[in-house]
Amino acid sequence: MKATRTVSESGGLPARHIDAFLDRLRTAHYSEVTLRKKRRVLCAFSRWMKDWNIDLVDLDESATARFMKRLTDAPGARVQFELAVLRSFLAFLRDAAIVRSPTLAKQSVIAHIYCRYLDYLRQDRGLANNSLLVYGPFIRDFLNSQDAGDGSILPDAFDGVTMRNHLLTRSKGRSAEYTRLMTVALRSFCHFLFLHGDTARDLYESVPSVRKWRQSTVPTFLTPEQEEALIATTNRSTPRGRRDHAILLLLARLGLRAGEIVALELGDIHWRSGELVIHGKGQMVEHVPLPSEVGEAIAMYLRDGRGASASRRVFLRIWAPRIGLAGPAAIGHIVRLAFARAGFRPACRGAAHLFRHGLATTMIRHGASIAEIAEVLRHRSQDSTAIYAKVAFEDLRGVARSWPTAGGAI
Repeated sequence: MKATRTVSESGGLPARHIDAFLDRLRTAHYSEVTLRKKRRVLCAFSRWMKDWNIDLVDLDESATARFMKRLTDAPGARVQFELAVLRSFLAFLRDAAIVRSPTLAKQSVIAHIYCRYLDYLRQDRGLANNSLLVYGPFIRDFLNSQDAGDGSILPDAFDGVTMRNHLLTRSKGRSAEYTRLMTVALRSFCHFLFLHGDTARDLYESVPSVRKWRQSTVPTFLTPEQEEALIATTNRSTPRGRRDHAILLLLARLGLRAGEIVALELGDIHWRSGELVIHGKGQMVEHVPLPSEVGEAIAMYLRDGRGASASRRVFLRIWAPRIGLAGPAAIGHIVRLAFARAGFRPACRGAAHLFRHGLATTMIRHGASIAEIAEVLRHRSQDSTAIYAKVAFEDLRGVARSWPTAGGAI
């Protein structure tokens, strides 16, 4: 009987590693159709490795990049799919210690500094991951602009004049808010460089600041009627609808931030005491009451919509892999879909945050004090809450001065 030639006999990727990788994806509820597509990519990659005499122990990103060059004229969707397969497979091999992880020696100086800066923001400054996504790209752009060409940094990169010139160049044609965020990031980076001994003095003052007037605008918010209309659009007969219904109620009734909803884990729900443990900004951990309406919606989703998963996150993706939501942007997407179903558009960006503004607005119009609103929204300072006083328009009319009439005092 003639033996069937397998991937492992061909000298490429051992078949057992491909099978183990696909088994892991199968436990994450990937469909068999998707798994077959991924297997075809890995088998093609295995044959390519044999042709180019690449050993498994030497497998890294440079090898996958060379393999992907064969798709120069392929559709973008195929390129993205194959690249994602190879990246996840390489990560699997490294997790299993089958392939070496990139060492610090192989890591460029710029990449090393950037990773250290993110660790500083996360561990020393206590910033949430969402904040890292805001400020990190500004510093990555600055470091890339100071690349000497071999991954090292230019000698005068960490100089006040260099940073000011970078700010002036990058701010041309940009909004005031974009420029302000860039200055905040660069000033923070100056602190980091000084504290970690990369500069002899703190260059914080070398980066000009951008003025932003506090409380200069009235916050955009949702009315109670709009909130109820959005919540009513969810189809609670489906797993997606049950999940989205619970998420919208957490936004509307408790004013949670999008990132706080994403971070919720099963152990954070205290059913007997009727509380939720919230992991807020600045690594703050707080307990908030769990209203019965919200608790019932979460329970319905957990019982009839969430399904089995190794993830401890409360809210999971609908499609494989069945893991927690990727980040706050996923909550924003859920809210925008609700807006589309309800037939009206949000008045500003950050649609999920409109629920939080709406809760504060409803409270102040029902007589709640700034201190009470600050406690519900879990603001560290009441200055963050004071802007909601502007939305009590009827109360403001009572303290407004009358328009001067003819002959009256000016």
